[in-house]
Amino acid sequence: MDYNFQEIEKNAKQKWNKANVYKVENDSNQPKYYVLDMFPYPSGSGLHVGHPLGYIASDIISRFKKLKGFNVLHPMGFDAFGLPAEQYAIQTGKHPATTTAENIATYKNQLDKIGFCYDWSREVNTSKPDYYKWTQWIFLQLFDSWYDTNLDKARRISELEEILDKEGNVNIQAVSNEETPIMEADVWNALTKKQKSDVLMCYRLAYQSESMVNWCEGLGTVLANDEVKEGVSERGGFPVEQKKMTQWFLRITAYAERLLSSLDDLDWTDSMKEMQRNWIGKSFGASVFFKTDDGEHEFEIFTTRVDTIFGATFMVLAPEHNLISKITTPEQQKEIDDYVAYVNSRSEVERQQEKKVTGAFTGAYAINPFNGDKLPIYISEYVLAGYGTGAIMAVPSDDERDEAFAKKFNIPIIEVIDKSKYPGATKADKLGIMINSDFINGMEVPDAIQAMNQKIEEMGIGQSKVNYRLRDAGFSRQRYWGEPFPIYYENGIPKPLKASELPLLLPEMKEFKPAGGGKGPLYNAKEWLTELGEDKLRETDTMPGYAGSSWYFLRYMDPHNEDEFVSKKAVDYWQDIDLYIGGTEHAVGHLLYSRFWHKFFKDNGWVVTEEPYKKLVNQGMIQGQSLIVPDGAINNLPNGVRVPLDYAGPGNRIKKEQLIALSKADNRFENIDIEKDVAWKSDDKGQYLELRTEVEKMSKSKFNVVNPDEVIGQYGADCFRMFEMFLGPIETAKPWDTQSIGGVSKFLAKLWRLFDFNADGTANVSDREPSNEELKILHKTIKKVTEDIDKLSFNTAVSAFMVCVNELGKSKEKSQSKSILKDLVVLIAPFAPFTAEALWEKLGYSDCLLKSASYPIHQEKYLVEDIKTYPISINGKMRTTLDFSADTDKATIEAAVLANEIVQKWLDGKAPKKVIVVPGKIVNVVM
Repeated sequence: MDYNFQEIEKNAKQKWNKANVYKVENDSNQPKYYVLDMFPYPSGSGLHVGHPLGYIASDIISRFKKLKGFNVLHPMGFDAFGLPAEQYAIQTGKHPATTTAENIATYKNQLDKIGFCYDWSREVNTSKPDYYKWTQWIFLQLFDSWYDTNLDKARRISELEEILDKEGNVNIQAVSNEETPIMEADVWNALTKKQKSDVLMCYRLAYQSESMVNWCEGLGTVLANDEVKEGVSERGGFPVEQKKMTQWFLRITAYAERLLSSLDDLDWTDSMKEMQRNWIGKSFGASVFFKTDDGEHEFEIFTTRVDTIFGATFMVLAPEHNLISKITTPEQQKEIDDYVAYVNSRSEVERQQEKKVTGAFTGAYAINPFNGDKLPIYISEYVLAGYGTGAIMAVPSDDERDEAFAKKFNIPIIEVIDKSKYPGATKADKLGIMINSDFINGMEVPDAIQAMNQKIEEMGIGQSKVNYRLRDAGFSRQRYWGEPFPIYYENGIPKPLKASELPLLLPEMKEFKPAGGGKGPLYNAKEWLTELGEDKLRETDTMPGYAGSSWYFLRYMDPHNEDEFVSKKAVDYWQDIDLYIGGTEHAVGHLLYSRFWHKFFKDNGWVVTEEPYKKLVNQGMIQGQSLIVPDGAINNLPNGVRVPLDYAGPGNRIKKEQLIALSKADNRFENIDIEKDVAWKSDDKGQYLELRTEVEKMSKSKFNVVNPDEVIGQYGADCFRMFEMFLGPIETAKPWDTQSIGGVSKFLAKLWRLFDFNADGTANVSDREPSNEELKILHKTIKKVTEDIDKLSFNTAVSAFMVCVNELGKSKEKSQSKSILKDLVVLIAPFAPFTAEALWEKLGYSDCLLKSASYPIHQEKYLVEDIKTYPISINGKMRTTLDFSADTDKATIEAAVLANEIVQKWLDGKAPKKVIVVPGKIVNVVM
């Protein structure tokens, strides 16, 4: 009987569906195990072979744990809101809900072909009202909360109002905006409703504020930093500028210390933890206030090295700093305006990465509070408004960026180390020996910093401070295809909808273009906008993509609950994610935001763990092999043009007739003169052009995408699954190579042939007791594969299966033992579930393998070596080998070695100086 994977897959799917084999219940006496993949955005292009890598790994773990007796939650859903669907709708007029549903159907079809054990009854879709109802509800809870730093947790706004009513905010210890006014109770109680709302907004965990954002007029929306590349939008290539707009924010900075400290308890890679630590960016230092030389203004800087203040020779403000318009002199106004316009065309990421020195002088000066020096005030893109205070004191002798800036603008550089006493010192971070400072002269750096911190507090010009690089998360998008905010405005005051009024549905619209002027498409839905009344206007921004993805893992626990976003019973059972698999690109986005939301949930008693993800694994990228036209090979064609894979033949050659076909299909080639512009080569098969290859990220834009449907159609799902695992360690990047998949295909066929099928299709196996040789082969494999799965070393597990099947095929017994093959089938089931199910049935078992089988356990007694082959060395060089039983003592081994003819020849009648016997390893005769 041949290995017919199409028939095998068809029968297995029917069997699994009929038995509802993947259904997961929350009521179980089994221990729980929660395996989660970062759920995909369902794009129109579907999956390529790189996407399922992590899904296959998590599926192997899920099946492995199920067979070991765990109640496994392994769900799948879709991160379905987002800009791509909206842009497609603008271009085609097709509603985003329609295209999203079509894309999801494609994804589900592809995922089912690969054989994942998802319980689709738990599917979540972030764009469905029954899901985003709870995303809106969570936003309202954040809006109704503030962070008490004394209790180190979130509290309700009503509790804050009670404190303000009684004693004002003089004694309140909370995370709030820098400009939050300090007032006694009588002042608070005298405020208008609007003024009180503005004060409370300074404390809310979901709040509104003016901020510089990445504004893309072409798309009509604010973009996140990772959506901007080289000053243009990643989607569409539209110009992006910095623009001040009122936006919603989430006060993630309130949780900065908790986000940082609990990283130590997570089973994540050190590199991933370090990425988050760096993003949070905790630093210890001091804030210092500098006055302008006219005494009219002052501004704050934060520095970790206040002891270097004597070396400050200029100040730099962020181009967005609110002081610039007040201090810029008339003579410098045009230069400042031109520079600000330049900076506004740059993304934040570009500004941070810029190596070229740029800036402009305001014409104003600040006074160094310690020595009275006048310091010129510049603006520069390397200072960011949202980081620290948006202003720095520049010490060019102690900072490379400041030094480069000083040299560019001919600003003096003052050494902060007395080199006459310490000629070897070059940087202030080596010694704290400061000139012009009697009270810290001679101190080491830590002592100098402490002394200076104390001094600035005595002088009333600053204080010690802990600073974080982390900034509050922008939460507004001027889009249609996102969660509507459950907020309306009455007399300028933002007010929440009641929970009973949720979900607030997106209005039906035919046009999805932005309204202009910073307003999103929803502003055009006039009936929806004013349906609460002409004086009660709805918020027209929508939430960003990460809103729904910040809590989706909890909804999987309890997906059909209409009364709660997740029940206490479900949370008590599933608790958190035991294994989370996803890409590193989400390190400082999704992973950080979802950790923040989870801590907020913990503050409210809705979850039982501080962290959502116990163990995190980042799968490597499967790269594609791009085919590129060699430079100069085709005239009038830019360098680096890529050719779709299906136009090239063996040897990565494109023939003349293929290039003609390509020129008709691809306008990049349409103006090419096939005869004159191409540097053709020739052989006996005709003219051709040899393309060069390059391994790079697999993407549609590089024409190197391989569709998994095509691979599965040719080789089968199990072959595809095992080949992806066989390519290399799960965490590393590896190139896709379809040519080498044949080895895995042959292995599966060889596994199938072990069963030596009878004419009726049953397996021709024996009920005989297995031999010691078979038991040793099997239990060696059980041990190896089990250890490899626990280590997520799937590539070596596949190798172990190949060795096992080869050895069983060569074993001395004439027929295979059913008990050996039964355990082998269960062992390989997580990797090749379709084949395993078919073989399980051929062995005579009618129930589904995943429901009726138990994972085999290796027994050490079968792994004991009866015979050990010892290399025999003379003075360290191996001359022969001898076999001894495992329990042979040293004296017996030594005697046998010295009596051996080859050893006797090398001894040449002389007595050895000594004989070294390493049990189970080697014997060395020293002459």
